[in-house]
Amino acid sequence: MRKSELLQGTLDILVLKILDLGPNHGWGIANRIRQMSREELSPSQGALYPALHRLEVKGFVKSAMTPSENNRKARVYTLTTAGRRYLEAETSTWEQFVRSMGRILEGA
Repeated sequence: MRKSELLQGTLDILVLKILDLGPNHGWGIANRIRQMSREELSPSQGALYPALHRLEVKGFVKSAMTPSENNRKARVYTLTTAGRRYLEAETSTWEQFVRSMGRILEGA
């Protein structure tokens, strides 16, 4: 898998997990994903911002324009209660998937 390639459906849960750590703006979310994956995952802006919009439409995140460190406005995203519930459910599903894949790949 190429470094910047993400499996379909994984970006939403990654974004929600980053926002579970605290409010953040788009660049900060992408940067945190890169950092936490040790540079293995690098979401493109062309994928990240549509994902953020999709999550906002679903009510999983909310956003507000706020002044940034350099006095420019930045859209900051925050996880909602519905987003936190969805993240918990999806995390459980992913953990089960990872265990199943591990058993298959190990030949057990």
